[in-house]
Amino acid sequence: MEVLNNIPPVGQALVAGLFTWGLTALGAAMVFFFKEINKKVLNAMLGFAAGVMIAASFWSLLAPSIEMAEGGPVPPYVPAVVGFLGGGAFLWCVDKLLPHIHQGTGHEEGIHTSWQRSVLLVLAITFHNIPEGLAVGVAFGGLATGNEYMTLAGAISLALGIGLQNFPEGAAVSIPLRRENMSRVKSFMYGQASGLVEPISAVIGAAAVVFINPILPYALAFAAGAMIYVVAEELIPESQLGHDGEGDIATIGVMVGFTVMMLMDVALG
Repeated sequence: MEVLNNIPPVGQALVAGLFTWGLTALGAAMVFFFKEINKKVLNAMLGFAAGVMIAASFWSLLAPSIEMAEGGPVPPYVPAVVGFLGGGAFLWCVDKLLPHIHQGTGHEEGIHTSWQRSVLLVLAITFHNIPEGLAVGVAFGGLATGNEYMTLAGAISLALGIGLQNFPEGAAVSIPLRRENMSRVKSFMYGQASGLVEPISAVIGAAAVVFINPILPYALAFAAGAMIYVVAEELIPESQLGHDGEGDIATIGVMVGFTVMMLMDVALG
């Protein structure tokens, strides 16, 4: 933590984004050991990721947004509502424009393209990672404002939580690609590439907050709305696919993921 204290907030966001990308790459490296991934395990991992993102959206983003808006020129719920809906609307637009494929159903969304299925799968996970990177960036960028509700420990706990759920996401890309007879190395490269957007979006989020200080409550809620959109649109529906009983495993994964992220945020933040 002492090392991070000596780095400007935008630099801290870059380091955190590289960390979360690194765990995506680590998860993608599982393709060197496995060619198949059990459907129940995949559902549990997707549920866990959803739980982490739901908890992070409230404890690390929405709650601080409301608290720091108190005493401001508008009621404290306004930044939370406007930012949250704005984040969801932004991801809805990305969802409609970015070509990608739903892994569980094979359903394609976005602008019609002739791109290969493997590229569409990577873009789907990239779609997940945009709000995650923004959330990490906004959390670290908020440190530059000197706001009492934004702490380095809280930002680190958010990055740890996002990184933790990135591990199964990396495996969820690389292993299915290997199952389609792509080489292990190529499957790994595609898997880790899905996380490259995180350090980029983290820097963008941090820079926006640093240079436009008053938007911080809105930016926090924006990142939360974007994350919840991904959970509702992608993670939970796909985790519930399968035979009877497999959805229960995903639900348990959501509960465990939420608890882990909540514990990390309260204990470290």
